[in-house]
Amino acid sequence: MTIIMILLAFIGGAMLSIQSAINGQLGSNVGVFKSAFLTFSVGALVTGLLIFFFEPKHAISLMDVPKWQLLGAMFGVPYIVIMVLAVQRIGTAVATVAVIFGQLTMSMLIDNFGWLGNAPISFSMSRLGAIIFLGIALYFIYSSSKTKATPTGKTLHQAALKDS
Repeated sequence: MTIIMILLAFIGGAMLSIQSAINGQLGSNVGVFKSAFLTFSVGALVTGLLIFFFEPKHAISLMDVPKWQLLGAMFGVPYIVIMVLAVQRIGTAVATVAVIFGQLTMSMLIDNFGWLGNAPISFSMSRLGAIIFLGIALYFIYSSSKTKATPTGKTLHQAALKDS
C-alpha cells in the first residue's frame, strides 16, 4: 500500500507541474486572478460532484471540527496565484522545485515539532541532507535556465517561440 501511495503522490506532483505550466500561460493571456478563479471554480464543481456521488457519510460535519482546521482551505489560493505569477517569470521547473523546497522544509518542521495535530517525526541528518541536496538542485536548475537576452529585450526562448 505504501508503494501505491508514493506512486499516487508522484502522479499528483506531475499533475501540479502540468497545471502550473497551463495556468502560467492562461494567466499571461487573461490575468492571474481570472486563471486562479477558473482553477478554483472547476475544482469546486468537480469536488462537489465527487462528494455527492462518492463521499461516505461522516459523524462530524465541517462545522463541527475545530475552526483552525478550516484554515487549510485558504492556503490553496496563494499557492495558485504565486505559481501563475512565478511560472511566467522563472519557468515551470524552477517554480516547481522552489515549491517543493518550501514544502519539504515546512513539512519537516511540522513533522519534527508535531505541529497541527500531527505525530512527531524526529529531524535527522538524512532529512537535513535531503533539504541541502534539494537546495543545490534548485540552484542548478535555476542557473541553467537563465537565457541571454536578444537585442529586442526578449529572451532567446521567447524569440524562438515567436519565430516558430
